[in-house]
Amino acid sequence: MTEHALTPDGRLRHFLTLDGLGAARIEHLLESAEALRPHAAGGTGARQVLAGRTVCNLFFENSTRTRTSFQLAAQRLGADVVNFDIAASSVKKGESALDTLRTIEAMGMDAFVIRHAENGAVAALSDGVLPSTSVLNAGDGRAAHPTQGLLDMLTIRQHKGSDFSKLTALIVGDVRHSRVARSDLHALRALGCGEIRVCAPQSLLPEADTLVGCTVGQQLDALLEGVDVVMMLRVQRERMEEGLVPSLDEYFRTFGLTRSRLAKAKPNAIVMHPGPMNRGVEIADDVADGPQSVILQQVANGVAVRMAVLKHLLGG
Repeated sequence: MTEHALTPDGRLRHFLTLDGLGAARIEHLLESAEALRPHAAGGTGARQVLAGRTVCNLFFENSTRTRTSFQLAAQRLGADVVNFDIAASSVKKGESALDTLRTIEAMGMDAFVIRHAENGAVAALSDGVLPSTSVLNAGDGRAAHPTQGLLDMLTIRQHKGSDFSKLTALIVGDVRHSRVARSDLHALRALGCGEIRVCAPQSLLPEADTLVGCTVGQQLDALLEGVDVVMMLRVQRERMEEGLVPSLDEYFRTFGLTRSRLAKAKPNAIVMHPGPMNRGVEIADDVADGPQSVILQQVANGVAVRMAVLKHLLGG
């Protein structure tokens, strides 16, 4: 957690990463999200929390779930929302991301929700805002996607309880290029997960320090034995073009989650995926849509989690 991430009274000023955030603060945000869930589904019960505040969604990368979820979260707390269209902006004319941010900030923004393709870009932009402005990381490069990490932890808590020390979690897929995986690993470690396993082709494993404390291997069937949580990751098709995956069919045969493979996990194991899914590549249809899948619950929890973060940063 960067030094500038806290206000003088100890609240978060920016929300950039789960790394170093600590169990107490993560658990506080999860409990706040759980309390906000009835309002996340609609209604007007929380519309006064951020009334008069303005939040700008500044996405330099395409997004469906995250952008929509942040917009709904801000609106259901009563904030005004500006969705910035990069395709029609001066960024296309050569204006820097920081100049774009400062131009919009001058119109009276309280917070920016930023997604960017470069590692560390959101933190760098947070250094350039006014002291009264907050920045939320909606995903930067391969580095972090902290609200996704929080919504994943909330989903696990809802099914497995708050004592993570009893759990074995398995992350499967392209960990090397996944900001979701990094944020999930930060959160699982902070919450004291009993065992964290990682399964991926050698070509899709990240640097060693990302996997500290994890059990790592390429044998999915063996690593599925007795797990409580299975987190599948999207495999981008360009990885095959880069030679990191021999073929998508071969990947599914070796690392795809099928119903017969899932049977090796605990009977009440849950299956997660951050989306978008490549059905038949990392996950079979009957698993994605099956009784152990909590994928749509993750999506729904995203609104409540982002409401909790916005409330914590802007609601006093």
